[in-house]
Amino acid sequence: MFSQKVAQQSLRRLAVQQPYAMRSSLMRASPAAVALGQNIQTRQVTSSPNTEDPTQILVKQRLRRPIAPHLTIYKPQIGWIGSSLHRITGVALSGTLYLWATAYLVSPALGWHLESATMAASMGAMPVLAKVLLKSTLALPFTYHCMNGLRHLMWDLGRGLSNPVIIKTGWTVVGLSIASAVGLALL
Repeated sequence: MFSQKVAQQSLRRLAVQQPYAMRSSLMRASPAAVALGQNIQTRQVTSSPNTEDPTQILVKQRLRRPIAPHLTIYKPQIGWIGSSLHRITGVALSGTLYLWATAYLVSPALGWHLESATMAASMGAMPVLAKVLLKSTLALPFTYHCMNGLRHLMWDLGRGLSNPVIIKTGWTVVGLSIASAVGLALL
């Protein structure tokens, strides 16, 4: 390692003091030597008598690497929590829609009764508290995703990207989505 640094430093000094000296030393090779590849610099191949399993070398190296603290060092903020919840509610809503649509399509073949009249009758037979809880559970992700989607669209237009505005709009989205979810659940 030390000898390489010394060699590099001496080459740099030579290049600075005599810039044409290095160029002329490279140009001494004849065209035939260049064509035959005889002027190519080579280095010694080093190998170690390693008898370890090659797949385990990388595993051992990974165990010695430092681990980044990731999310554990950050104070939770409304900006990144809101964006994370926006993604989570989007996945939950679309996953629920796909499951429901698939069940609705295969229900006649399986003998299930998922038609509108059956669903309305089963909802009507539920106690009021169960209805409100079920509708709130379905309405809250929907209203949050809609309200926060408007916030993200505002950000896409380049508006409201300062920290105070992000905090205000984040808590506004939370309040409006809870209020609208409760309003939908009480219908």
